[in-house]
Amino acid sequence: MKLKPNLLAGAALSAVLAVTGAVSAEAKTKLKISHYLPTVHGLHTDFVVPWAQEVTECTGGEVEFDIFPGGTQLGNVARQQEQVMAGVVDIALGLTGIPRGRFPRTSLIDMPFLTDSAASATYALWSMLPNELADDYKGMKVLGLFAHNPGVIHTATKKVETMEDLKDLRIRTPSPAVSEMLSYLGATPQGLPPGEVYENLQRGVLDGTVFPWDPVKSFGLNEVLKYHLEAGVYTVSFFFVMNERSYNKLSPEAQACIDKYSGDALEPKFGPWWDKWDEPGRQEAIAAGHEITTLSPEERDRWREALQPMMAKYVEQVKAAGVDNAQEIYDTMKAKVAEYDAAH
Repeated sequence: MKLKPNLLAGAALSAVLAVTGAVSAEAKTKLKISHYLPTVHGLHTDFVVPWAQEVTECTGGEVEFDIFPGGTQLGNVARQQEQVMAGVVDIALGLTGIPRGRFPRTSLIDMPFLTDSAASATYALWSMLPNELADDYKGMKVLGLFAHNPGVIHTATKKVETMEDLKDLRIRTPSPAVSEMLSYLGATPQGLPPGEVYENLQRGVLDGTVFPWDPVKSFGLNEVLKYHLEAGVYTVSFFFVMNERSYNKLSPEAQACIDKYSGDALEPKFGPWWDKWDEPGRQEAIAAGHEITTLSPEERDRWREALQPMMAKYVEQVKAAGVDNAQEIYDTMKAKVAEYDAAH
């Protein structure tokens, strides 16, 4: 049985991409962008690469970018935040839940039953950055905050339809809030970077994983999965940040170009992007003959009731980590999601 290579390992030369844009002038500044995803993922092809091209063109070549995706020396998911803080890279895209505890305020968006779309979660995060979430990003220039569509529970050998079906299953988890959720539902959460899921599913070390549909295709996971429960009970959040020193060294014109294509310009794109990215993974599973199940309304009510203590406990854990207003942040997130849903 073949073993899935770990995120383009051995292809570093092709994975380190110089994004130059349609300019002829020699760049005055070369900035490094890192992320942890394969180059086939939509976050790379539709977001990071075009964003870098737009900024390069806007600056007339004053700023250019080298992109280091997953599988390169700077593509470790657990190091994105520390690399950008240390100036090892200038810009990083990463998961707020890996390593755990770095973004306690932002992590509250990962709580179960809080959001029902990437669009509403992203709106809540971005609108709350200036006030409620700002302390998570000291030393960083935040270019974007966003979240994925409600996640799916994918399993290799056992179909999951109920809470009882999850009992003792070893499920890969992306964040502390999702880990708590899985534990309360009876599963055994396993913290692993996305690039290690294929091998561990193949070897039987994992029974399943939680992901939206898009990484199932980009990481080749439909090859080692068979069942998919569209539970729709959680999301996971991401950051797109820049080292403040790197930003402050740029000319006002270059800063204006970065600002033009970040923040408010990005926020409305993530909902449609994620809808687009999810569909190929789902269609691939259908074509492979996999069984896709939707969580029933009755079972959803059972999960919601079972997870009430978990949600209260998680808010208290965030408070204990030094976020005194954790409950207020959580309540504001719920209000922002409702505000978005009412408008759309």
